[in-house]
Amino acid sequence: MGSEPIAYFITCRTYGSWLHGDPRGSVDRVHNVIGTPLLGLDRKRSDREHSRLRHPPVRFDSSHRAIVEETIKVVSERRDWTIHAMEVRSNHVHVVISAPETPEHVMNALKSWCTRRLVDADLLPRGTKVWSRHGSTRYLWKPQQVETACRYVCEGQGDNL
Repeated sequence: MGSEPIAYFITCRTYGSWLHGDPRGSVDRVHNVIGTPLLGLDRKRSDREHSRLRHPPVRFDSSHRAIVEETIKVVSERRDWTIHAMEVRSNHVHVVISAPETPEHVMNALKSWCTRRLVDADLLPRGTKVWSRHGSTRYLWKPQQVETACRYVCEGQGDNL
């Protein structure tokens, strides 16, 4: 294992699309240790989370997805980041990417630019919260890990949208 990761596997969810208490499980600020169980179904928490939303959950249609995908490509090219795999879905984005910055920096830059472009294209009103807080940032240290993440992104997402 080198001293620097060779890539990151970044996942960003759209706002309101996967709330705590959801039966799929979730991680919160207290329950976030790798290898420990996810938070499970909790209808009261899910209802509470839903009632706190500032606006309806954000879902991407084909126009949104095209803008997000193109924006990620342009930002990555301009910053000399290497995209190994990317998938933009209706409620989340996966990207396997190499960059000399932290994954948090990469994720924040991509989310900011995508939001800007979606608003500029009049696909979302200004002030819309497009993304959930943070996201998943996995460090990939070995070529096999990059390959596995790319395979998941390209082949493990279900049917094409």
